[in-house]
Amino acid sequence: MKCMKRLVLLLCFPAMLAIGSDLSEVKSVYLLRMSKGFDQYLANRLTNQHVFQIVTDPKLADAILTDQIGETFEAKLNELFPPLEHVEPVEKPKEPAKPEKPAEKAAAKPEKNTPPSKTVDVDNTMSLFSEASTKLAPLTSSFGRAKGTLFLVDAKSKEVVWSTYDPPKDATSNQMDRTANDIVSRLKRDLKKK
Repeated sequence: MKCMKRLVLLLCFPAMLAIGSDLSEVKSVYLLRMSKGFDQYLANRLTNQHVFQIVTDPKLADAILTDQIGETFEAKLNELFPPLEHVEPVEKPKEPAKPEKPAEKAAAKPEKNTPPSKTVDVDNTMSLFSEASTKLAPLTSSFGRAKGTLFLVDAKSKEVVWSTYDPPKDATSNQMDRTANDIVSRLKRDLKKK
């Protein structure tokens, strides 16, 4: 009996590995901003050739098309799709305050001759600094990008489902459009293979 369980497990294991992001599952794409406005040329070609539906809201996208991956891309993904653990909890409505009695009001008033307190809450100040430092995103720079490399990243699994390398020969509009057309043609070919 144990032998049969192991056999079933071994046969199921490759099937479990095959489950994941697939290029053929991508229907809608969000394009991140690319150098020299190349994202606009790609959006035009992808839309005109009916390859993918281009969306302007990243939450509606099955995948994201970008010209770089790494820390800056991860920071952008966290900005677009905040992790669930960082979502602020909804505060419960406060109960209405009970009316105070006149004797409690008099006790609550500070004396007029007492100077205001000038103590600093160090713990609160340090927590403000640490919160601000965790919210800082890495600097975005085109330095270090592999010019001409594009990645199609699954929005849910964050896996690269397709990539290509096709650098434009120059930054003229005609050349950028021609390169976008070549990339979209290659993408269409790869979609037909699936």
